[in-house]
Amino acid sequence: MNLITLGDVIKGVRVSVVADICGLTPKAVYKWIERGSLPRTEFTGETDYAGKIAKASGGKYSAAEIRRISKQQIAA
Repeated sequence: MNLITLGDVIKGVRVSVVADICGLTPKAVYKWIERGSLPRTEFTGETDYAGKIAKASGGKYSAAEIRRISKQQIAA
């Protein structure tokens, strides 16, 4: 079984698309990929980047799944 990383999710949607829908620069999104995690604000309810990424994925990933993948990276 291949584990899916946050980088896999973001690259599947495309970094430029994720940056655009989240109102960020591609550099900020690459930092998420490098850390393997969404920012703290995603887990405190201040932002909903996972929801925006899920919508852009066309149903391939859910917001809950993206947050879970991101949390796994934090715990690892």
